[in-house]
Amino acid sequence: MTDMKRVVLHEGVGRTRVSLSAQSMGSDLLVRLFNGQAHIGAVALAEYHPGEKRASTSVITRFGHRDDPVAYMAAYRICRRFKKPVCALAGIHVDDITQEEIEQIVKNCNTLIDRFIKKTIRL
Repeated sequence: MTDMKRVVLHEGVGRTRVSLSAQSMGSDLLVRLFNGQAHIGAVALAEYHPGEKRASTSVITRFGHRDDPVAYMAAYRICRRFKKPVCALAGIHVDDITQEEIEQIVKNCNTLIDRFIKKTIRL
């Protein structure tokens, strides 16, 4: 992976549209998953262990927020792929959200992570 300045990607429409923003911080990566009501809902930090060939991920979630699964998913998957520390911040809020919208947002986040990994390989 080359030195990355900043990447911004979007996925979905309407209430389930989410964005991924990523930038280098030295040799580490900072990744944000958010929507139009961006905030800090959860933070995940992933560290790659070369000897064990695995990533260890820790998550902190704000009280009453449910952003931890997407923060974890982003930090873990991106860390595993690039073998470098990744801090992922997630803050996605939708008023009166339905279960179907939650599932679509999680799917959109997965798609964004996939797209980021593929796009970054080509940078």
